[in-house]
Amino acid sequence: MKKTVCILFLALSGLSQLFCQEPAGQPDALSLSLEQCIGLAGQDNAAVLNAGLDVAAARYQKQEAVAEYFPKVSVNAFAFYAFDPLLELGISDILGESEFTSQIDGMLTDLGSRFGFSPVYSTLKKGLSANVSVMQPVFAGGRIVNGNRMARLGIEAAELQQKIQLRTTAEEVGKGYWQVVSLEEKLKTMEETRMFLDTLYRDVLSATGAGLSLETDLLQVRLKMNEVKSGELQLRKGIRLAKMDFLNFIGVEYNPYSTFDRDSLPYIDDIRLTDELPEPLPPDNYFRPAEEVAASQEETRLLDLSVESKRMERKMAIGEALPQVSVGATYGYNNFIDKGSMDGLVFGMVRIPITDWGKTARKVQRIDSQIQKAENDRDYLRKQILLQVFKLWTDLETAWEQLQVSEENVSMARQLVEQMQSRYAAGMVSVSELLQARTDCSMAEAELLDMKIAYRNAVTAYMDKAGD
Repeated sequence: MKKTVCILFLALSGLSQLFCQEPAGQPDALSLSLEQCIGLAGQDNAAVLNAGLDVAAARYQKQEAVAEYFPKVSVNAFAFYAFDPLLELGISDILGESEFTSQIDGMLTDLGSRFGFSPVYSTLKKGLSANVSVMQPVFAGGRIVNGNRMARLGIEAAELQQKIQLRTTAEEVGKGYWQVVSLEEKLKTMEETRMFLDTLYRDVLSATGAGLSLETDLLQVRLKMNEVKSGELQLRKGIRLAKMDFLNFIGVEYNPYSTFDRDSLPYIDDIRLTDELPEPLPPDNYFRPAEEVAASQEETRLLDLSVESKRMERKMAIGEALPQVSVGATYGYNNFIDKGSMDGLVFGMVRIPITDWGKTARKVQRIDSQIQKAENDRDYLRKQILLQVFKLWTDLETAWEQLQVSEENVSMARQLVEQMQSRYAAGMVSVSELLQARTDCSMAEAELLDMKIAYRNAVTAYMDKAGD
């Protein structure tokens, strides 16, 4: 009997451990810093990936241009078969029409019929040719050299575009990251308000039971509690949506449902953004001269490249009207007259365009106008870049001033809540006045969070332009 009881005890213990243990394959919580998110966006964001592909394409194009320096080797083959010989020669074709040739032709015709040969020589009934040729350009009007220079400009332009895209993506990641952090901080503020209301509700409930407070005061507190609870639910929903949008942008997969298993993906609420808002520093800590910032921009260099590429295009257009010199060689097998042989030759070729000069001159004039237009655009856009730097600095200073005002508002709102609590305890103010003070304080704290995020975004935008 004791043995049976022990066996049952061990079996029940094993079953309890089996049912109590955590399900296998459950994903752990995922923590992400801002730096990690920027790195993930650089690996998965479509715009960043496309910018990298543009750089690769520009480098391939440069390799295409380099290939123009080397000889062009080709293998050629040609064969034909004619219904009638392409070449037939008789005595009259060689000596012309005369009585003498007629007599000789008659003699050859008679002899041919007797000895089995034709008095007319025919050939080129069929033929075959196969050879290998090499062509080396010696001078092509500078188009090969300038084509390689344009290809190098293309690589530089693609790399600058990639840097701009990386910078823009990092800025967007920062905005999305701090938006989620801001919403989570607002949720903490709302939870503090809910705790305050819970305490106030107990106090008002006790006062109502003792006849020291009205039933309407209790209802007002309960209404405010439900209002905060509803706002908390809406805020949690907003956090999930904002986090989903952010994770989609940086390419992180997640499980949006808490009750369904999706291949061990982390649940959206288990993904934490670990960075906290840094203590804001005054704008003077970030200042750089606007002219220096504008000159260091990738956009400024792109404007210069647009002018340089037009000038290269002009040189290539002029090269179309210049003489072109090339040399070559060929070697192969030929059989056109029923006798095959191997042979080769070397050759040189000079091409001087004559009738294209007028067309090329008009083309150069057209490109000159495009160069002037590119220079005008560059000068204008440089001023716009400088204006943008001034605007970013102005936005930074304005965000700092608004932050200072919000901090002052929060300080005064908190002092007011403390005073109202003391007066409420002394019976000098009503519950509605205390609730209004607490509501104003919560709104001021939420506005302060918005101002911190706005200032942080303004710092990021300015420092991205400043190159730090």
